[in-house]
Amino acid sequence: MTVLKPIHVLATLSLIFLTSCGSKEEAPAAASVIKTYQVLEAEPRSTTVQTDYPATIEGIENVEIRPKVDGFVDKILVDEGQFVKKGQLLFTISAPQYEQQVRTAKAAVKSAEASVSNARLQVEKTKALVDKSIVNKYELQEADLTLQTRLADLAQAEANLVNADVNFGYTKITSPVDGIIGSITFKTGSLVSGTTAKPLTTVSNIGKIYTYFSLNEKQLLEFIRNTQGSSFDQKVAHFPEVSLLLADGSVYPEKGKIESVNGLINPQTGAARIRATFSNKLNLLRSGGSAQVLIPQEIDNGFLIPQRAISDIQGKKFAFVTGQDGTVHSINVEMMEATSGHFFIVTKGLKKGDLVILEGVQFLKDGMKVKMTKADPKEIYAELNQ
Repeated sequence: MTVLKPIHVLATLSLIFLTSCGSKEEAPAAASVIKTYQVLEAEPRSTTVQTDYPATIEGIENVEIRPKVDGFVDKILVDEGQFVKKGQLLFTISAPQYEQQVRTAKAAVKSAEASVSNARLQVEKTKALVDKSIVNKYELQEADLTLQTRLADLAQAEANLVNADVNFGYTKITSPVDGIIGSITFKTGSLVSGTTAKPLTTVSNIGKIYTYFSLNEKQLLEFIRNTQGSSFDQKVAHFPEVSLLLADGSVYPEKGKIESVNGLINPQTGAARIRATFSNKLNLLRSGGSAQVLIPQEIDNGFLIPQRAISDIQGKKFAFVTGQDGTVHSINVEMMEATSGHFFIVTKGLKKGDLVILEGVQFLKDGMKVKMTKADPKEIYAELNQ
């Protein structure tokens, strides 16, 4: 067993005391380190923001081509993707029964015409006899009734011929509109009928195209309120021209116009369907495609704050500002649905001159002390002009 001498005990206690004192002195020094944060002085600005909305593309007419008679596909006179004109022949259907019906109907018309001629001749002969008082007038009336019957038979035969011609005409299928041929479902020799589930093809009129997108209720109210006009029709007329961002990231060269706002808000999605129309002179757009509609909006005296400066806590948006003494506090902010690049447009919560901390907001707490370095607004907002 080792026994410490009194002088050793005293030295040990002194070392412990000095060590503990040193730790207490170093703690405040570590805690007193104040970090530097970049701040932006809030200043109202006027700008144009482009808000994008996913959209689907449809031709102004998408017509399914279906046979109206039963038969076999005889000829296919077009190809998929081909541009066709209204009235151009697309398919022929082999249906001999309809051709035979036309022949039969024509023969019936000729027979009826002969009967009418015979009945008319009989009327004339009887009339001559009545004039000479050889027969009584009742025979003339009977001959006239026979003529009327034969004329009715002729009208019926002519109607049957027209009907037969119409049915036979259905064996030649033409395009009802100018447009682009879609997929051709059936090949030559396929049996088709008017009840066939699939169409022969689809003709899409894409001289102009519709783009459909949706705005939620809040966005729609905001959009309408910020548009000039004393009535809804006037506001629609003053809606700004819109752009189209294509699937490859390029902007479509033609501007479009919003022409229709659905009168109902979908209860499942909470959104209203909007239609914008674009010219498609180059046939660059195809029905069934996708794109994004870009809607410009003029903002007067709005606070544009980088998105990285805004934090989201339980669905509410917060920014951190600091006073001249470097004390941090958080403020609840409200913003427009529209955004401008990497910026939020703050409508409530900020005032002119507030010093907004731009980054590292996830590490900030109310009451913290920070050092400030002011950001150059020209550098912050440079991307707005790009």
